[in-house]
Amino acid sequence: MLQIRCKNNNITKSFPEGTSLLEVYQEFADELKMPYPVVSAKVNNVSQGLKFRLYQNRDVEFLDARVGSGHRAYVRSLCFILYKATQDLFPGSKLFIEHTISRGYYCNFKKKGNMPLTDDDVTKMRNRMQEIIDLDMPFRRNEATTEEALRVFSERGFSDKVKLLETSGQIYSDYYMLGDTADFYFGPLVPSAGYIKVWGLEPYYDGMLLRVPDWNNPTILAEKVDMPKTYSMFAEKTRWDIIMRLSNAGDVNKSVLNGHASELIQVSEALQEKKIVQIAEEIDRRYHSEENPVKLVLITGPSSSGKTTFCKRLSIQLLACGLRPLSFSTDDYFVNRLDTPKLPNGDYDFDNIETVDYHLLEDHLLRLMNGERVEVPEYNFTTGKREWNGKKLKLTNDSVLIIEGIHALNPLLTKEIEDSVKFRIYISALTSISLDDHNWIPVRDNRLLRRIIRDYNKGAFTARETISQWKNVCDAEDKWIFPFQESADVMFNSALNIEFAVLRPHAEIILSTVPKNCPEYSEAHRLLKFIRHFIPVSDKEIPPTSIMREFVGGSSFKY
Repeated sequence: MLQIRCKNNNITKSFPEGTSLLEVYQEFADELKMPYPVVSAKVNNVSQGLKFRLYQNRDVEFLDARVGSGHRAYVRSLCFILYKATQDLFPGSKLFIEHTISRGYYCNFKKKGNMPLTDDDVTKMRNRMQEIIDLDMPFRRNEATTEEALRVFSERGFSDKVKLLETSGQIYSDYYMLGDTADFYFGPLVPSAGYIKVWGLEPYYDGMLLRVPDWNNPTILAEKVDMPKTYSMFAEKTRWDIIMRLSNAGDVNKSVLNGHASELIQVSEALQEKKIVQIAEEIDRRYHSEENPVKLVLITGPSSSGKTTFCKRLSIQLLACGLRPLSFSTDDYFVNRLDTPKLPNGDYDFDNIETVDYHLLEDHLLRLMNGERVEVPEYNFTTGKREWNGKKLKLTNDSVLIIEGIHALNPLLTKEIEDSVKFRIYISALTSISLDDHNWIPVRDNRLLRRIIRDYNKGAFTARETISQWKNVCDAEDKWIFPFQESADVMFNSALNIEFAVLRPHAEIILSTVPKNCPEYSEAHRLLKFIRHFIPVSDKEIPPTSIMREFVGGSSFKY
């Protein structure tokens, strides 16, 4: 008999060898009284599906769709149902699940013969999905040699999955069946289609939006938020991916194996520099416009998006336009640490807008734009106090102010300043490369990997500490950054096509330091498993001015 400890209630019970997690949960269910349906579990801090069978003593934690790995299992399963529906209705069609947007997932659908997608097509798919769910079709996991998995996908014309598996270096690979439909998913699914209760599918621009449960209450749909500018930025990146013939990990790996890593780096950097030049030229044009010339550039973005390096590179391009940028960070206007708002658990809430003395900041901005000389503070992060060290600023006739910080687009920060003199920039790492056509890469994974590497290299936090803080970071972004991103005049994507290949050599070493007996190991294990889909590439050819250097080190900029 096995001894299985349920971490949800810290009770241990005995079970026969080979017992499934679903059977274990059924034994514990009455005592646990979970608030929402259980969709997956962690076994010794590793995410597993509920059909996973136990053959040794284990710690088990059951999860609903509010928890990261549970939510991902739910969404993957929903995606498979959508894919099966498309194949049942439109044989020979192609479905691309590309990225998160509007609190759902954008899906690009190509019918055979390139016929346009219609609203009636979407209705038919939605009805077929509901039929599959009503039938409670089981998801069947198959563990096979990679050669066998390659044969399965080759026969079905899945070139994306073939390229991924061919370059994975794995001896065995999992794939799933739903009825007679095969697919590959990076991570476990729910036991059967009947587990999917809350979902939606609707037309969205030239594709579809697959809607999913709310993170905090999985019994309701996440509220849809229209994001036309973000959609346009993703569309622009996808167009460049097509030009470069890169859309998934297999494409990147094949290119690296063919000796094109250096070219990928150079082209990616060139595309970013081209965009920065365009932004600088637009600021210059508006600065010299006769009516309401731009005087203030506001730059914001979520954690590890590359705001600081972007600000420095933009400043260089503005200098090349003949302007003299004067930049500083909202961080220097932090209130003293003792006056910082606190979270419910008593920790300081450093991401709260009240952390910034925005009244003083706005006063200084107004005075600077009126031609006054202003003494500005400098924040001492060691003492946790704002200091006045005699640093004085004054705008000249050819100067433009640049403010960078997570609250830069928050209207509270500059509410007394006319919108016509502001130029707002939103920057983020919006990953467009996917693992394959049905396995998107969450944009937050890109930034989390960047942050883990940077924190570790600076000696600020261990990988375990960074991972443990990440949920609070994401919650703060949802509250203080994302609501204002669509107000930007321009958006900048700081992600590189070859980024994960470059991050892999750094991330592998750092993530391997997370102990297996801590909760953070689950995320470290997932990230390690994910990034190993990419063939590693040295960062030696990454330019010293690259945004990537902010995270892997070696930047020529001073921070």
